[in-house]
Amino acid sequence: MRVSKSQAADAAACLRKLLRPGRTVYTVLRNVSRSGMMRSIDLYVIVPPRDGYSADIRCITGSVAAVLGYPIDRGNGGLRVGGCGVDMGFHVVYSLGRALWPRGFKLARNQHGRNGDTSGRDDDGGYALNHRWL
Repeated sequence: MRVSKSQAADAAACLRKLLRPGRTVYTVLRNVSRSGMMRSIDLYVIVPPRDGYSADIRCITGSVAAVLGYPIDRGNGGLRVGGCGVDMGFHVVYSLGRALWPRGFKLARNQHGRNGDTSGRDDDGGYALNHRWL
């Protein structure tokens, strides 16, 4: 399924509201192809409790697919991600951060950047989000 530029921009805007730098994106490996060159990965985020509601777990796979241009694996669910030899879950989350914050991001108060940097800004948006496998 092709996504228009306006749909991708809308998905990016929604993800920026949902994800702030420092948030953790959780990935689930749904399938690995026989050759080992293709993976199906789902992405989730925990939305903190607010206004009397409890915390919520949201699947953001569709929005991430729209922003990054990855196809959805209809048979197994998740993004169809090609490649091997690298942590593909980290790769997708890093790519998402780069797409959402291409010029970098401001560090939160008392937050250190990569390698202990305390300048208050990180120029690589790929490191804005944390990643964990489920």
